[in-house]
Amino acid sequence: MIERLAFGELAPKHHTVLRDAKGNLRWEECLTRRGFDGPYTIAYHERRPHEHRVASAEHGFALPTPAPQRPLAKRHYRSTSVPTPSGPQIDGRVPLLYNGDVVLGIARPDAPDPVYFSNADADELFYVFEGSGLLRTMLGDLRYEKDDYIYVPRGLFYRFIPDAGLQSWLCIEAMGGIHIPRQWRNDVGQLRMDAPYSHRDFKKPTFVGPMDEGIRKLVVKRDGGFHGFSMEHSPLDVVGWDGTVYPFVFPILNFQPRAGLVHLPPDWHGTFAARGALVCSFVPRVVDFHPQAIPCPYPHSSYDCDEFIFYCRGNFTSRRGVGPGSISHHPAGIPHGPHPGSYEASIGTKETSELAVMLDTFDPLLPTEAALGAEDPGYQDSFIGG
Repeated sequence: MIERLAFGELAPKHHTVLRDAKGNLRWEECLTRRGFDGPYTIAYHERRPHEHRVASAEHGFALPTPAPQRPLAKRHYRSTSVPTPSGPQIDGRVPLLYNGDVVLGIARPDAPDPVYFSNADADELFYVFEGSGLLRTMLGDLRYEKDDYIYVPRGLFYRFIPDAGLQSWLCIEAMGGIHIPRQWRNDVGQLRMDAPYSHRDFKKPTFVGPMDEGIRKLVVKRDGGFHGFSMEHSPLDVVGWDGTVYPFVFPILNFQPRAGLVHLPPDWHGTFAARGALVCSFVPRVVDFHPQAIPCPYPHSSYDCDEFIFYCRGNFTSRRGVGPGSISHHPAGIPHGPHPGSYEASIGTKETSELAVMLDTFDPLLPTEAALGAEDPGYQDSFIGG
């Protein structure tokens, strides 16, 4: 939801007649938010977009279930060691940590989605750790590459078509939606000139127009269950659309980091906001420039937040023993900070090469059994200095 876009055939005024050259009526579909009070998109179909027959779902990924309760501790999970099902992402996601606001998991799809999928429970945000491919929706196609975020709004059906080769994604379901943090917008909703990105940094859909892939199945996720429908015609029959509800791609390296006289808190790295969570992008950057600055993150007791970090690559100055694909979870309730030696060793540092995705969540994150199977048992004690 960055700015209004418009493609293809549109009626001169919404909710008015639009016909093709033969006089056939186009069918309007409104994708709305907050009932009818929020952002919306209007698409025009060749046929009625709401003709569905109930059918078997046949597809659906694993849902989070709680693991046995454990003592409060700092945790490190090696996501690269988590087994994931082969096949399309609709069947292959594995949840690792979750609460009532977000579900955080991974996927390594090696096949296209054989059906269209609509998540009616959550906006979705994917971080492409490895891979590339195509996201197809009725609003158009989006190419994605390694190091891209992919955003899909709740309720929009889509299909992933991954390229050949390794795919590895961080998957985020945000039950209360995802939006651009308000501090980065001006009074009319435009991204501010001092925001860490501009409108030009976001990749918008390429409108294709009506097409038929021969797929007649739709799977909808609603209330934690998967529901199947069949259709007589291709749902990719949109001739035009306009609005502010649509998918987009944001390359993480387009994020413009800030440096301060002294260390800045994570809010300055805020990229996307969600109910109960903030998504931050840590990208290569110069660091603090006070002559006595300590660039390494300071120990802190953030009793309102759990901290989740997905490490991508680079030099993680505050941590030992983590690498690409590592996940750290530092829960609220106990102080957390850098490993022994990192704080003092960072003095005089001029830059960092780290690349990571972080979430701060207000509600505690709970692990699944899949997370427990990939845990580093020595992580908590690794913070004890010698």
